[in-house]
Amino acid sequence: MIDANELRKGVTFTLDDQLFKVLDYHHHKPGRGLATIKVKAINLRTGANIEKTFSSSEKVENIRLDYHNAQYLYNDGDYYYFMDTVTFEQPAFPKDLLQDSAKFLKEEMEVKLTFFGNEALDIELPTSVELKIIQADPAVRGDTATGVQKKVICETGLEVSVPAFVVTGDVIKVDTRTGDYLTRA
Repeated sequence: MIDANELRKGVTFTLDDQLFKVLDYHHHKPGRGLATIKVKAINLRTGANIEKTFSSSEKVENIRLDYHNAQYLYNDGDYYYFMDTVTFEQPAFPKDLLQDSAKFLKEEMEVKLTFFGNEALDIELPTSVELKIIQADPAVRGDTATGVQKKVICETGLEVSVPAFVVTGDVIKVDTRTGDYLTRA
């Protein structure tokens, strides 16, 4: 058990048998009375965001998460399969758990998996990935005076806005946090 005062960004805790990770917190100490801690957290099982206010005297149960380096293997439509690089176990993550992260996954990509006991909770991607463009419309001639952008489709199905000079077959670097084009690789 930890005091609510110790809740900081990134701390994981349980509340009503649910797992939460703190996204943001604000400590408020009025002139008199107990301090309050306002926390914005994400439910690690459902992905729902909550805002909760704790009194400084309240306690929550902190938890220990395990992190494993893994390699992405394949997906069968409903599950995404990874291989732990140390134990060679092959955990499967449901499609719903990955959400938008699935659009960045390429075979043999190194990722970090988050577990609570034997329950898979989250996946951490590298900050950028290199993806090959499989479909790009041709640039419009004479439309180069401004930073013209066009949509392309990458090998994983991800749609990205890129500069007009990028063509089909190019390999681009994409930021996994925002989904934005960074540079040609």
